[in-house]
Amino acid sequence: TKICERVCRETGADSAIFTLLVGDRKTVGQKLADDTRISLVSATGSVNMGLNVAKAVHGRLGRSIMELGGNNALIVTPSADLDMATQSIFFGAIGTSGQRCTSTRRVIMHESVASKVRNKLLAAYKSLPIGNPLDRKTVMGPLIDKNAVDMIQHSIQRLKDEGGEVLCGGERLTVPGDCYMKPCLATAKPDFEIVKHETFGPLLYLLSYRDFDEAIAIQNNVPQGLTSSIFTNDVREAEKFVSAVGSDCGIANVNTGTSGAEIGGAFGGEKQTGGGRESGSDCWKYYMRRQTNTINFSSELPLAQGIQFGGDDAGSATA
Repeated sequence: TKICERVCRETGADSAIFTLLVGDRKTVGQKLADDTRISLVSATGSVNMGLNVAKAVHGRLGRSIMELGGNNALIVTPSADLDMATQSIFFGAIGTSGQRCTSTRRVIMHESVASKVRNKLLAAYKSLPIGNPLDRKTVMGPLIDKNAVDMIQHSIQRLKDEGGEVLCGGERLTVPGDCYMKPCLATAKPDFEIVKHETFGPLLYLLSYRDFDEAIAIQNNVPQGLTSSIFTNDVREAEKFVSAVGSDCGIANVNTGTSGAEIGGAFGGEKQTGGGRESGSDCWKYYMRRQTNTINFSSELPLAQGIQFGGDDAGSATA
């Protein structure tokens, strides 16, 4: 935003086009959503935030773009390259401490490869360097604040209450700031309520499946629909996954992970993710005000679709 502001200033454009406002929901967010001078509000955040913003904006007949939560799953099939899949899972779940909307939250493994994937992930999790993100040796840094750690530990307890098992991690680290923790790797079942909830942090659920249709059903059995991924060397599985009967997410990847997005592709999701799209070759259209023009400089009055009004002997309004 500050770079865009500088460019506007250097080129003579109004620098207020790009303005950075810092504040809480009441002092900034709610006022922006309620202001009728703002014709379009693009909001990125939680589902609850999106519902509140959408109600305010649509209540004044404004327009909104919602890019909300994700409960992103990665399917590992029997034909998958397990080393590549495990590397992708690890990066997707641990990168930025699991605090991306595209972070990997669920791994859906075929039962024939589940133990291998689980053991590879356990080895990676147990040797993970945690610390200051400015240290090049650090792989995972802190969470946003200590409340985020509390939230994840609450989700871990809910997981245990439903019958899930923690394989490793989940403990808070006693360092200044109180916002560091060990990432948690856990086994769960698809019908657990906590699994359907987005926990914004390094908590990864391991699930298993028997047949491919079951894997897709598990993938889609959450309220969110941002991004998804499958690791397979079976072309038929890949094609089904990206088809209309496959993943119901806005993003469906094959042999690459859930985390991150290419700037050339439309970024956004379905269901409770909000349906909005950012980036991509046509996202700028969302930010435009459309106007249709018909311009006539002839001596005759053209009517839409070539409609004829009256005949040669019809009365004239100019008579």
